[in-house]
Amino acid sequence: MLIGYARTSTAEQFAGLAAQERDLRAAGADKIFSEQVSSMVQRSSLKACLEFVREGDVLVVTKPDRLARSTAELLTIEFDLTKRGIGLVILSMGGERLDTRNPTSKLMLVILSGVAAWEREIMLERQREGIAKAKADGKYKGRKPTVAVQVDTIRTMHATGVKPAHIARQLGVARSSVYRMLESV
Repeated sequence: MLIGYARTSTAEQFAGLAAQERDLRAAGADKIFSEQVSSMVQRSSLKACLEFVREGDVLVVTKPDRLARSTAELLTIEFDLTKRGIGLVILSMGGERLDTRNPTSKLMLVILSGVAAWEREIMLERQREGIAKAKADGKYKGRKPTVAVQVDTIRTMHATGVKPAHIARQLGVARSSVYRMLESV
């Protein structure tokens, strides 16, 4: 049985989820588990999917980043599936379809996952360098503070008897920020 798994990071990405589901159906998926959650939180549909698949089944995903947060997690999932006699098919891994039931595809999965992780680390390194240079040039000052510029207003409102929750609501800031500004007196 072919089992599909689709995921988008946010609920606003309806088109992305629909496209993944379409591609999984086109690949022959008999059942599809899908969810719209960040990969950083509990992915209940992924858990259910991994519990559902049985020996002889094949898990199909459109891209590796829909399945795993990192190279290590991708390889851990693939190892677990292989150990249980379950195949993994990635419809687009660097433009190629990979089927881990084939030893060459398994090798390509490891290599391409490593390259993807390396690319990400290089990109983050360049980003850090760019931010450091911009800071040194005085062009990057970080996010503009929203509450600190309103500290006088917050204190005045509080002094006239307005409760912190009401101040927060009126100014459109977090209540905790209001308390922090009041404590900094």
